[in-house]
Amino acid sequence: MLELNKIYNMDCLEGMKQLPDESIDLIITSPPYNLGKQHHTGNNRFKGYNEYHDDMPEELYQHWQIEVLNECHRVLKNNGSMWYNHKNRIRNGIQITPYEWLLKTNFIIKQEIVWFNGSQNFDKCRFYPMTERVYWLAKSPKTKMFNAINHHDVFDAKDWPPVGTKGKFKRAFPEKMVEDIISCFPNTQIVLDIFSGSGTTCAVAKRMGKQYIGFELSKEYCQMAEERIEQI
Repeated sequence: MLELNKIYNMDCLEGMKQLPDESIDLIITSPPYNLGKQHHTGNNRFKGYNEYHDDMPEELYQHWQIEVLNECHRVLKNNGSMWYNHKNRIRNGIQITPYEWLLKTNFIIKQEIVWFNGSQNFDKCRFYPMTERVYWLAKSPKTKMFNAINHHDVFDAKDWPPVGTKGKFKRAFPEKMVEDIISCFPNTQIVLDIFSGSGTTCAVAKRMGKQYIGFELSKEYCQMAEERIEQI
């Protein structure tokens, strides 16, 4: 097994191949969304990731996500859980939902969480899309969590405020999201994030006294994440 408490600068599929079966308690991650060469929020336009080709043919993207999720299924303990942050996307005028590939994986879907993040997408050709989804995935219907935060299945921007990393990482999912999820699985020992980005999952895991492993293709983000974690 790879050394714990490190973020590895490598492809997640290659990294997970080095993890034993059923070795991870909890996975919390958010993949690239395949938004295209450019996407917009309000008046700002962003280019896709440098390391991830974020304008893949949709069929290829979904196949990749199925492969990644099935490898997550392999390394997850039988009573473990995965939390997968994604969103409904509009491509060529058609909505694409993550269920299109989630239902083709080895996982079962325990619950879908709605996160109203207040994204400034004011395209008047449709009702403004301002939500993302967080899917609770598991191996068994008997997998349990404890709702330690006493919350319902809709979180807003006040519950989980979107964050960045001092202008370097334009947007990351919230530390509070990770904190709330981990707190609902008190027996968790090892947390995995396969798309670590600026290191949010790993940083929160360390702060909460958990072991962690992360994978990230970008050397810049790996360095940023390690610096962030060292300050804890």
